[in-house]
Amino acid sequence: MNESNPEPSQSCRESKRGEITRRIFLGRVSLALAGVGAAIVTLPMIGFILAPLYRKEPEVWRTVGSVGDFKVGETSSVEFLDSSPLPWAGMTAKTAAWLRRTGDRDFIAFAINCSHLGCPVRWQSSAGLFMCPCHGGVYYADGSVAAGPPPAPLARYPVRVWGGEVQIQTQPIKIQRS
Repeated sequence: MNESNPEPSQSCRESKRGEITRRIFLGRVSLALAGVGAAIVTLPMIGFILAPLYRKEPEVWRTVGSVGDFKVGETSSVEFLDSSPLPWAGMTAKTAAWLRRTGDRDFIAFAINCSHLGCPVRWQSSAGLFMCPCHGGVYYADGSVAAGPPPAPLARYPVRVWGGEVQIQTQPIKIQRS
């Protein structure tokens, strides 16, 4: 047996009086700090993953203009705040819709996002079509799919006339993946 490398005895790990050595103490503190660090990193990630399951987006009526601002038969782009703007969102809290006046007090509002991948669609008044520049999606004036990859028609927002003003009910728009 080699005397230069003796196996550490129990007395090297703990003193005879039951005291913990510095090595064992620092090892336990390191493990505790690693556990706290792992919890600090993991808990927000779990919250981020589970939040959509429990968060209900508020549905808020946003005024987009007075009835007289829109001509019957025309489609206009309107901007409004998201249903739940965050204080730090800035310009990203704004969203838009395509609003068409179909009668004296009748309006239709289409989401500005393509149902394929969420790209913003453009209204081509000369053709009477909504066009998606990303993958060539085309929608008829009523929002139904005319051509291309979109799996569903353009989403619609509820619209009402309240006190002479046109209001859109903001709500999250679902993008369907094909």
